[in-house]
Amino acid sequence: MADTQEHKAWLKQMEEASRAKQASFMNGIAAKLGRARVTEKPAHPFRGAPDFWQAFEWPVEERVERFTENFKAAGGHVVRVASMEDAKQFIVGKAGEMKAKYVIRQNQGELDALGLEAELPEAKVSVWNSDPEENWKARAAEADFGVVIADYAAAYTGSMTVLSSKDKGRSVSLLPTVLMAIIPIERLKTRLGEALVNFDLAGRENLPAGIHFISGPSRSADIENDLTIGVHGPGIVHAIIVG
Repeated sequence: MADTQEHKAWLKQMEEASRAKQASFMNGIAAKLGRARVTEKPAHPFRGAPDFWQAFEWPVEERVERFTENFKAAGGHVVRVASMEDAKQFIVGKAGEMKAKYVIRQNQGELDALGLEAELPEAKVSVWNSDPEENWKARAAEADFGVVIADYAAAYTGSMTVLSSKDKGRSVSLLPTVLMAIIPIERLKTRLGEALVNFDLAGRENLPAGIHFISGPSRSADIENDLTIGVHGPGIVHAIIVG
């Protein structure tokens, strides 16, 4: 019993000594800064983005211009077309130009309507997760082109947001050599926060399987600062703005 009391007293003594050293250290910093030491937690009247930023929005044409500038600055390619038919013709033209033999796309109604299978008779066009027996990650890894529709895009950051689900595999945008991402113009926002707020509103139980932000081709410079394109994702990324 006595040993326990002595141990507690020793711990209290060590704590007091430690706190005294801490106070001396902080007082020394305050003295060098020429001001009184702050001992109370500062007030935080604002939380999150300020109101002016929440209301900030560019007109549509400026959104397109800023997104194009920022996406190209990161090494991506941007084209604007009038319709989904024009988007299809752009993809078909690039597939012919690059002699694509294997194309994989997300399993979405908008992409079904493009009819890429008929337009690319010399290439095999596969639809993600359409056959439960298929190894879809392997198929995506060997694909020349991956075709997706962006769920959101942000002009200020020059980035696209692509969500994952059973019909929208992450591998479609991550593993092929070339990524073709269609952006309906109504999904092109000014700020990234305009997309992120939707995830808060949906709630944790309704979050998608994956949320992926794409700002141009894969760029790696973690080995002796040697920049390499396409190591961890597509080396060529085309953003196709429709509208």
